[in-house]
Amino acid sequence: MQATPFDSDAPDGTRRAIVRSDPADGKPELIELAWGLAPANPGEPPFRFVRSEDRAFPSHRCLVPATEFHVRAGRRRYRFFREDGNWFYLAGIWRPRKGEHPDAFAVLTVPANLEVARYQTRQGAMITRNRTMQWLDLTHPESDLLVTPPARTFLVEEIGRDAARQPMLAL
Repeated sequence: MQATPFDSDAPDGTRRAIVRSDPADGKPELIELAWGLAPANPGEPPFRFVRSEDRAFPSHRCLVPATEFHVRAGRRRYRFFREDGNWFYLAGIWRPRKGEHPDAFAVLTVPANLEVARYQTRQGAMITRNRTMQWLDLTHPESDLLVTPPARTFLVEEIGRDAARQPMLAL
């Protein structure tokens, strides 16, 4: 499996690899689903993020592998990646096809940690690689796993900033 950057600006319906428990045998499986769960009312856009506080997710949990995540703050875009260089998972939920809407997933959110809070108030709930089965096998309560990461978890870089800057002239 190859983890890739997670772009929160990706269009609805963008297909992405996720890990979930196989509905038939409960074993982890890697599949590709559309991003954005079917809306409650026809004509509304799919919802891509779900607040995790005070909610239970007793089934249909999934993991979104990521090397980093991207966010937009005004006109600028930023990338957040683990200071230790490890990739991680974003906690999610998936739902089967509903009418014309395909099998899809959404990312669960928690309050932003210190680095992310400079740009937005919420972030995807991060599940470290050593806790993946705790999320998928439903043996640990959501409150133990869906927590704000500690400060200094992420390094932050502006995307495209260096490319737009004119190099210094030498005389």
